[in-house]
Amino acid sequence: MATLKDSSLAINWRHISAFLGLTFGLTYLLDLVIFLRGGLDTPGTVTVIQLQMLLPAFSAIVLGLFFFPESPIYHGKPAGRGRWFYYYFLVLTVIYALGALGVWLAPAQGTLALAAAIPQLLAYLGLLVLIVLRLFAGRESIARVWLSWGNWRYWLLFGLAIIAFYSLQAVFNATFGMGGAHLEPGVAAPPGLSSNIFLELAGLQSVLLAPILAIVIAFGEEYGWRGYLQTELFKLGRVRGVLLVGVIWGVWHWPLILMGFSYPGHPLLGMVLTVFFTTGLAIVLGYAVLRSGSILLAAYLHALNDQVVAFIVALGFKPFDNAFSFGVGIYGVATLAIIALLILRDPVWRGKGINLM
Repeated sequence: MATLKDSSLAINWRHISAFLGLTFGLTYLLDLVIFLRGGLDTPGTVTVIQLQMLLPAFSAIVLGLFFFPESPIYHGKPAGRGRWFYYYFLVLTVIYALGALGVWLAPAQGTLALAAAIPQLLAYLGLLVLIVLRLFAGRESIARVWLSWGNWRYWLLFGLAIIAFYSLQAVFNATFGMGGAHLEPGVAAPPGLSSNIFLELAGLQSVLLAPILAIVIAFGEEYGWRGYLQTELFKLGRVRGVLLVGVIWGVWHWPLILMGFSYPGHPLLGMVLTVFFTTGLAIVLGYAVLRSGSILLAAYLHALNDQVVAFIVALGFKPFDNAFSFGVGIYGVATLAIIALLILRDPVWRGKGINLM
């Protein structure tokens, strides 16, 4: 069962240490290779970063399937067909790793395209696997292994909130001279298609289609952080647990930040801002999981978060300095902190444990 009762709130630090050791060890090893090969501008790095996104769930799934008997997906339990997705995810991660290895060993243009395309297609196929399992395994079976979709109203409510948040951040940047103030799309419309129609289609793709297609990739982080780790640390109390998850999540990003990811030119300040931002976002995503009981919703919101930011930047509303701006900068972090504090006032944060059934 995924429901945690008061009588079973003893936190297992040994298991948490195993999860964090495996996740951070694999991730930091990949980051070291990225650094030694020339940094973030090296061809094929996008595929490697996507592989990193899979590693928290990969670690939690390996440990949960084969080493943690209390896990809802443990191989010795009669979990039903819903558990099949986790085996698929392990295979997907291995294929992503092979794709990254192919990029590094044979960085020709054709190899790069193939190494990126095959794992992406398999990630999209993973979404189909989730849908098929929901249809044929049944709601109870998939909920038993933490794959519930939750109520569609939460998807709409939280999704619109994220879109509104980043839209306002772009407006604030433009208003206060911290970012682009005019529409300057970085990609020209295809021949025969007007610019307005092209932008509308691109916007729909960014906020509707792309986040759905990216659910399986984002699940790689969300099952690790919001699924396994949050569920375990909530035994300390929900507020304390979600804050700790946010800090750990931020530290996990540090090697990339030091290489210029998100905050180019501000490696040390970027490390601090990353922890504050991921802590605020952890509260938002943790709240979504508490309200809906769905890790898949958290994966969708994570993907939507990334897609909306990328789309706004592509439109020309890019901050002049990511560290000193709204969005992911200091002022954006302050805005997110206010929202997080308001969310923490909800009575749902009282008590310990979490229910994912």
